[in-house]
Amino acid sequence: MKWVAPPSAFIWKLRTMTDEPALVIQSSDVNPRVLVVEDEEIVRDILLKVLTEEGYRVDAVETGEEGLKALDNNLYDLVLLDLNLPGMHGLNVLSAAPATQTDAQFIVMTAFGTVDTAVEAMRLGAYDYINKPFRTEELLLTLKRAREEADLRREVAQLRRKAGEQAPGNKMVGRSPPMQRLFDLMERVSPTRATVLVTGETGTGKELVARGIHDLSDRARRPFVAINCSALPETLLESELFGHMKGSFTGAIQSKRGLFEEAAGGTLFLDEISTVSATIQVKLLRVLQERKVKRVGGREMIPVDFRLIAATNRNLAELVDDGDFREDLFYRLNVFPVEVPDLRSRREDIPVLANYFRLRFAEENGVEPPEIPPETLSRMMAYDWPGNVRELENFIERAVIMHAGAKSIPFDPPQALGRRPERDTLSRSRAERWDLERLEREYILECLEETHWHQGEAAQILGINRRTLYRKLKKYREDGLLADHQVLQD
Repeated sequence: MKWVAPPSAFIWKLRTMTDEPALVIQSSDVNPRVLVVEDEEIVRDILLKVLTEEGYRVDAVETGEEGLKALDNNLYDLVLLDLNLPGMHGLNVLSAAPATQTDAQFIVMTAFGTVDTAVEAMRLGAYDYINKPFRTEELLLTLKRAREEADLRREVAQLRRKAGEQAPGNKMVGRSPPMQRLFDLMERVSPTRATVLVTGETGTGKELVARGIHDLSDRARRPFVAINCSALPETLLESELFGHMKGSFTGAIQSKRGLFEEAAGGTLFLDEISTVSATIQVKLLRVLQERKVKRVGGREMIPVDFRLIAATNRNLAELVDDGDFREDLFYRLNVFPVEVPDLRSRREDIPVLANYFRLRFAEENGVEPPEIPPETLSRMMAYDWPGNVRELENFIERAVIMHAGAKSIPFDPPQALGRRPERDTLSRSRAERWDLERLEREYILECLEETHWHQGEAAQILGINRRTLYRKLKKYREDGLLADHQVLQD
């Protein structure tokens, strides 16, 4: 079966830009692929013969280790898994199956079936189980039902996507190969419970990816709770995530549920996960392992039901190597990695994005949408957009407002993007004889302006942690060198 993924509820493609259909699905009746993991040669040969005659494409292996290798290298629609295998037990194979096998339906087989074994297999994600010896009719019927359920799940996802196409708000737009790969990954992981790590440069739309995954999942009708981990000091972030009890610290006038509890049945999105402190990392790891949370100042362990999606614009593996991020937490987060492409690697999407933003902001502001002339579009295609889709969105919004009533939009970076000419800080410091403290302050403020006063991003550019930056800004404010509102904008 070949599945060409449709966009999620937050993905919208301008069909007027292409004659190709937006969605192509081949019937699940066309040669589904099956993996048989069975150590008994006679049973394995019988399954291979019966399933091949029924039109299935079959791979057959005899050990759990070989099964996991096959699952790593291929995508399957169905997996027939014997539990009583030599070496690795079938339940261990089931629990270790790669997150990429999101479409596969696992059916376990055992001659030693017990209620406890069946329950454990179902808990680990198996669709059903059959006892050996089994009848051919029973096996084929179970396979048919498993395929029908998978098809139904995909149909529900498509209906959610179609309903979302008419919904207002931000959407992901793109028809380039990198975006089609992204859409496919989102479609594959959304029906699962797997933790997702979304990576990509600032401004690429990592939160939109997280929302899209949530909206296509069976948690879509439950809360999507998002927090930027770089926006709060450690103590406040801990209270926000885990909650607190009344009187647990100064200002805690009443007990408060944390975001893990607020996301009950839904999805918790942790943006800028790379910025959390070592203390918070330990507590996050414990929650992911135990699925229980303890509020600040509390004693009770509270069970929580959530799906976690984290995002970062940094390389977590490098942070692990540098000792700045826990390796065990990294592996807990990196179950299903999704990388969002930067705009430079998908320039063919720029006209589609620009047209979408042009129409959207014209409607929001009640003006006629100005046209984008060919020369402007050419310059937009040649520009690198270091701020990615967010920068393009801001440029189009400003252009629509500034040129309301005009027939077309000009493009003259950096002035058109509201950028100031680059300042030579070192030259100014020598000319004005700054001391080292003044030079440091000016450079910090320059970085903050470039990141629109996003303290987490500025701290990364400066190579310092966020707490150090916060202390410096607090000192500048106390010395009268910085306005209060500038410090509070983050």
